Amino acid sequence: MLQPDFHHVTTWVFDLDNTLYPPSARLFDQIERKMTDWVMTKLGVDRDRADHLRSHYWGQYGTTLAGLMAEHAITPGDYLTAVHDIDFAALQPDLLLTEHLKALPGRRIVHTNADAAYAAKVLQARGLDGLFDAIYGVEETLFHPKPGAQAYEAVLALDGFDPSTAAMFEDDPRNLAVPHALGMRTVLVAPEPLTQPHIHHHTIDLTEFLGKLTGR
Repeated sequence: MLQPDFHHVTTWVFDLDNTLYPPSARLFDQIERKMTDWVMTKLGVDRDRADHLRSHYWGQYGTTLAGLMAEHAITPGDYLTAVHDIDFAALQPDLLLTEHLKALPGRRIVHTNADAAYAAKVLQARGLDGLFDAIYGVEETLFHPKPGAQAYEAVLALDGFDPSTAAMFEDDPRNLAVPHALGMRTVLVAPEPLTQPHIHHHTIDLTEFLGKLTGR
């Protein structure tokens, strides 16, 4: 039986990076290096400038890609392929997480600012492939990233779920503001708690949280 705060939930929405695997895997360290390398090459700037732009665009636009598209009109396909060409060896299957995800009633979907092809590789490495009814990446949202409202509107239009009966799990607190406004139950998956009105729950361990949520 689900915990009372989630008894109404029939759609479970999960971010991917640092949510469906622990930050200790440090995949994003690899991705950030690839991003910086790509910006150096394409914009003809040195590493310090490229690293600054990578971080600045992430902060201002939600993703580095969104900033590059807005400021430099780059074509996203080559970028997405390049930055997600990483080593997945740090990821291990999580049998307990698999069990707890299977116990969730209703639909399970992934909504990520990465692309769906990369998401599929992450899920496979975690032993989670086949568990999700849909994967919505940045291509499916027409390159509108979280935390922008257009990203969530695109997913809602594609999937058709009722946000008042949905929950969202995220490691970036910015990305929970719109889901909360839409009526979703929100869960921050992060090392440090953050007391903000748009965050209903916090956990440092998604597997443990889902186990308690489902009573397993």
